[in-house]
Amino acid sequence: MKFYIIIPAHNESKTIGLTLNSLVNQTRLPKKLVIVNDNSDDNTEKIVSEFCRKYNWIKSVNVSSSSDHTPGAKIINAFYEGYAILDDQYDIISKFDADLIFDPDYIERIYNHFRRNSKLGIVGGVCYIKREERWIPENKYRDDHIRGAIKSYRKDCFIEIGKIKNSIGWDTIDEFLAKYYSWNILVDSKLKVKHLRATGDRYNRESEKLQGVASFRMRLGIILTFLSGIKSAINKGRFSIIESYLKGYFMAKSKKMSFLVNREQGKFIKNSRWRGIFKRLFR
Repeated sequence: MKFYIIIPAHNESKTIGLTLNSLVNQTRLPKKLVIVNDNSDDNTEKIVSEFCRKYNWIKSVNVSSSSDHTPGAKIINAFYEGYAILDDQYDIISKFDADLIFDPDYIERIYNHFRRNSKLGIVGGVCYIKREERWIPENKYRDDHIRGAIKSYRKDCFIEIGKIKNSIGWDTIDEFLAKYYSWNILVDSKLKVKHLRATGDRYNRESEKLQGVASFRMRLGIILTFLSGIKSAINKGRFSIIESYLKGYFMAKSKKMSFLVNREQGKFIKNSRWRGIFKRLFR
């Protein structure tokens, strides 16, 4: 199996070297690794160039975009810039963030999961963050969801789900679509990845409105959008988030934005969300 990795990077000079060092010391090396330097104005490009000179299987591409660090379109646009310079001979493709440290056997264990189960479509580990000198689970999402920072896809699944959607919420849509097409998803809790910066630390307030936009484009409906806003508001302790979600939803609706999924896929995602809610309420 050929293992390809793409890493979008925007002003990651403090962490990108640690990430790449952990990847070049894997027990099973990837076949190709592309770092996309997305409009960085720090030393990211210099650090990446040093790794490219030392390892011929590491490549880089420089792109220009906005300096805002918002989830969704920016990072996925960068991902596709890296994807464009790769061939299509991969068996597994991964989208990793530039602020991670992987255990030496991470790729080998991901590889083995895919090798043992031909119906596995998406695989990943669990992110840990440092709190008071201890590494603890980031606990930002459910234990059945793979973080967008550490996603690995089987090629057939990646193609069938339409690859990665260019929108905030892409790392939720991909899993629902994988299930829609009968692929399995695996979160390996024994695969611990050190996340050097907590999720969302650099996101701006506009990203909250984009969550509402994504809910509309996923065909979730206003009630599920409202409930998602409540959940996020409770987690962050800021109830203005609910208003942002609803503003984003109605803005997308008024502009008649295109949907990210078709009607049948949207129905599947919506029903899956409701089943998940009822399951948590009555377990």
